[in-house]
Amino acid sequence: MSLKNEISRLADNFAQGVLAAIRSASLEEISSEARGRATSSSSRAPAGRPSAAAPASKAPKAKRGGRLHRRSEEEIGAVGDKIVSLLKSHPEGLRAEQIRAELGLEAKELPRPLKDLLGAKKLKTKGQKRATTYFAK
Repeated sequence: MSLKNEISRLADNFAQGVLAAIRSASLEEISSEARGRATSSSSRAPAGRPSAAAPASKAPKAKRGGRLHRRSEEEIGAVGDKIVSLLKSHPEGLRAEQIRAELGLEAKELPRPLKDLLGAKKLKTKGQKRATTYFAK
């Protein structure tokens, strides 16, 4: 038997085995595996071998995705005021990620207040892109 035929036969056997496992699993087991959260009843790894789908050493991270709630002008202004007061206490200036870390904000919360403050000429900048440093006027 040629190498090509042997590889093809092995691939077919593997594909048939995967399909058989999927067909015998419940929809809940399949969806939990797809999310990376293997349940004890859905573990199909042979004994003595760790499951590749769900490593035991890492806990799942909390997801913080999605859109922000619609913020009012007052909320955006309050964040802007905090940014200005923070930058006044740092005359050497801060980058956006430093401002975010100091104020405990999400990355999505920062662009709008920074844009508004720059438009109102309450801030000045130096640098470009991620190297932009913000200073209070």
